[in-house]
Amino acid sequence: MGVAALEDKIVQHAVATILNQIYEEDFLGFSYGFRPGRSQHQALDALSYAFLKKKVNYVLDADIRGFFDNLDKSWMVKFVEHRVADPRILRLIQKWLKAGVMEEGKWSESKSGTPQGSVISPLLANIYLHYVFDLWVNVWRKKWAQGEVVVIRFADDTILGFQYQTDADRFLENLRERLAKFGLELHPEKTRRIEFGRFAEENRKRRAEDKPETFDFLGFTHISAKNGIGRFTVRRKTIRKRMRAKLRQIKQELHTRMHDPVPRTGEWLKSVVQGYFNYHAVPGNLESLAAFRNRTLGLWWRTLRRRSQKHRLSWTRMLTLAQRWLPPPRALHPYPADRFAASHLR
Repeated sequence: MGVAALEDKIVQHAVATILNQIYEEDFLGFSYGFRPGRSQHQALDALSYAFLKKKVNYVLDADIRGFFDNLDKSWMVKFVEHRVADPRILRLIQKWLKAGVMEEGKWSESKSGTPQGSVISPLLANIYLHYVFDLWVNVWRKKWAQGEVVVIRFADDTILGFQYQTDADRFLENLRERLAKFGLELHPEKTRRIEFGRFAEENRKRRAEDKPETFDFLGFTHISAKNGIGRFTVRRKTIRKRMRAKLRQIKQELHTRMHDPVPRTGEWLKSVVQGYFNYHAVPGNLESLAAFRNRTLGLWWRTLRRRSQKHRLSWTRMLTLAQRWLPPPRALHPYPADRFAASHLR
């Protein structure tokens, strides 16, 4: 992480505003990360919609190892020079890339990469991947693919869908070669190709194999499933380790608030649970939302019971507090196909 000085943040914000106006004309439609008017849920909607409407039988979950740490600065400058001629803007970007970091009063230069946490870093990352990946993959799927290819990218997190396994395997090999030219590599353990789609379950059952594998993207585990009338759908559940991490944070904070008045803690928990629901309350994820709410309530109950050895709080009283302070789980987002169709009129 790199936290810039206040003056740098102001200048970086001004430069990012200018560059956004330039590059928004160039960036491709399947790029969603850190762009004005685009969000994680739009990327999730596009992914689910593509699986429902396109011929996707295989998914490639591509993870770039240490992208921000291994980004090549010389290539970064060349990419910006390709579109921006103003020497003042170029000089500022070069200074930020070479700024280095201060640790315990000692300055050290970073040989490669760009620090996460600065205002300009997300845009520079998008520019880098636009030239390294987006333009290349757009040509690849038109020139080399035998079947349909779906691409969704959010920053350095990319999901690709393929109609044919041969296309997926060939693309993975070509992608490794492409990234190597620009100082990047795929994470060998986190990058994988899986069978996923409307025929995956039947095909695997015919081969006496387990259910289709799942993949994680933007906080959700994506599952190849069927809806109530037996048609293929993509079910999304909160990633378990993400939920556990959030619950650990709540547990630690409740410990520090142990002797606060109950209404004050209730107001805080209400905002935490509602904020969690605002992101994760997608259709089909109500079971995970209910589990998060119940575990949060259990943590609060155990914290309140530790306040006194004489007057133990009953679970019945705790349920009354839950009804007063904790929002009930309900879907806050429409189905992906409905929202995507509304925002992408044909």
